[in-house]
Amino acid sequence: MKTFIQKLGKSLMGPLSIIVAAGLLLGLASTLQNPNVFGNILANVEFVNNFVSLINTLAGSLFGLLPILFCMSVAQGMSKEDKEVATFASIIGFVLFHATIRFLLQMNGITAETTSIEYLVSQGMNVLEATQQNAAYDVVMGIFTYRMSIFGGIIVGLWTAMIHNKFHTTQLPTAFSFFSGKRFVPIMMVVTIPFLALGMYFIWPLFNMVINGFGDLLASVGAFGTFIYGFLERLLIPTGLHHILNQLIRFTPIGGTAMIDGVQVSGALNIFNQLLMQANPNMDVMREATRFLTQGTHPFMVFGLPAACYAMYKTALPKNRGKIKGMLLAAALTSFFTGITEPIEFAFFFISPLLWLFHAVMAGLSFLINTLLGVCIGNAGGGLIDLVLFGVLRGPETKWIINVAIGIAYAAIYFFVFKWAILKFNIKTPGREDENDEVDNTEEVTELGASIMKALGGKENIVEIDNCISRLRLILKDTSLVDENLLKKTGSLGIIKINETNIQVVYGAKVEKAAAELKRAVKSNA
Repeated sequence: MKTFIQKLGKSLMGPLSIIVAAGLLLGLASTLQNPNVFGNILANVEFVNNFVSLINTLAGSLFGLLPILFCMSVAQGMSKEDKEVATFASIIGFVLFHATIRFLLQMNGITAETTSIEYLVSQGMNVLEATQQNAAYDVVMGIFTYRMSIFGGIIVGLWTAMIHNKFHTTQLPTAFSFFSGKRFVPIMMVVTIPFLALGMYFIWPLFNMVINGFGDLLASVGAFGTFIYGFLERLLIPTGLHHILNQLIRFTPIGGTAMIDGVQVSGALNIFNQLLMQANPNMDVMREATRFLTQGTHPFMVFGLPAACYAMYKTALPKNRGKIKGMLLAAALTSFFTGITEPIEFAFFFISPLLWLFHAVMAGLSFLINTLLGVCIGNAGGGLIDLVLFGVLRGPETKWIINVAIGIAYAAIYFFVFKWAILKFNIKTPGREDENDEVDNTEEVTELGASIMKALGGKENIVEIDNCISRLRLILKDTSLVDENLLKKTGSLGIIKINETNIQVVYGAKVEKAAAELKRAVKSNA
């Protein structure tokens, strides 16, 4: 189960880079439309208006593709090998899944026409009831179906991975050998997906009630709901489960729902991006969405954690400061500009539960304070780029000045709390290792992949290699064979042993290189 959850969390990250990039483009387009920035100078410039329309069209299309993007990403991430075959099969499965649901709905007289607001009102419903009934259905890739959003994609992706892992090596009798192996997977998808769709036809209305219930519960506790989210999101980082929590908040009704231009939109990030496409968005609705987005992360990502790095540098043993200066500076700048915080967090998470808890509480308070003060800064990054593009450049209505003021206070709090705690409890943050524990991180490793492979117990101990935005995610035969000191010499910032076979190695921004080099080393020793 731990392995499954870890892989699922990583798989859900696949579409996020595309959505974040689309969000940045929307932020730029929104800035060009904002009269608080350029006044009315650009209002009648045809090139600018055409550019904004093009960005809105492209972004809108990407958001419409979210369900199938999640489907493909989950199928690819959860399959063990021949991942391209699983991805191909997932597209077939996704289309057939919704086509089957459309068929079942039509058998019961449920179509786009009979669920339209106009038709339902004509049948005696009031507008509110008709709108709620209409919102239960959607058109996905031209197919009328349940409004399942990313859940439909995740369900089909998981089903595809299961079918793929079970049948991709199946050998049929000689007469049918052409359909064996990889070719058998899409065939099995065609055969089995109607049964999945039939089950979801009956289950989804109940499941949808549960999802909406969680969303209503989160909304019912008001601003405190944002504290719960911020606290849990940081607390779960070492487990990888924060990815799942984030995607649920960003793309499902748990993160809120809103009627925009007569269409129900679910998920905090979806709502924010849809509103960015409007010249004059409803700021009250936008604030409801952004309370779960980056406005709560800026104070600790842009200000707090870099200050914590400075505290760790100041409290390091004088003779070690030169060795750890570069590492801490790189980690601080990464958090400051991009919002990638794990290289810093893994420097203290496991050696000091006290600082870990402090950080989680401060994250929750950041979300809570920004919500109470009406800050309105969105997107899903969290670094300076998001703060400038979605806060500063969108004008004073975002209340970005308040966000920065909170951040400055966070910088001071993080610095003094970290410095006090490190000295008071003699926490072994980087540069404070005892002589017999000290690791020479400046040692030159000429063959990175070979060194990592050796530290992991050799090629024979490595079963599967994968990575996310900052960590190697590995399946080994025996995690007890891992040499943590040798891993540190390769640039590792820490390890997380999930169980006897699953381990994660934190490399921060260097993880892509580490993964590529390790795969090359394993392949060359095959």
